[in-house]
Amino acid sequence: MPGTNRRLAALLVGLFAFAWAFGSIAPARADSVSRATAAYSRGDYLTAVRLLTPLALRGDAKAQSFLGFMYENGYGAPQAYVAAADLYMQAAICGNPFGQVMLGLMYDKGHGVPQDFVLAYKWLNLGAARAARRDRDYYLRLRNAVAFKMSAAQIAEGQHLALAWVPGQP
Repeated sequence: MPGTNRRLAALLVGLFAFAWAFGSIAPARADSVSRATAAYSRGDYLTAVRLLTPLALRGDAKAQSFLGFMYENGYGAPQAYVAAADLYMQAAICGNPFGQVMLGLMYDKGHGVPQDFVLAYKWLNLGAARAARRDRDYYLRLRNAVAFKMSAAQIAEGQHLALAWVPGQP
């Protein structure tokens, strides 16, 4: 998928430029995501994006999924579905349940990716399977809502894709 690689490279360059424009890129620390969460909670979205960007660029799946959420909703960054989907994809590939679920929802809606209920089901199923107990029921309800739009053959294909998925692969 050469187009996807070019989009990801453009996204990473854009994220780096954004981080550079809003302050120096701090070294990645374990508490940066916590500080970004605190900034988000108090409505300081620019700080949250500034803290998450270097971590996302270094491959931190939690930061990628959180930053994807920020881009999807236009919090502290321009609303950009393609950038959000790319960030969710990177997190999902690493096995991050939130990234998997959010990527599934992007496929369900066709935001930043072509609408594809089979891939939506796959990622929602994986996210639900890997989620913490407190999130699992909600993620299963999302998956089942997508399944309602699908044929039995499509559901079987989505289940097969989820079962065949290996971390590190799209």
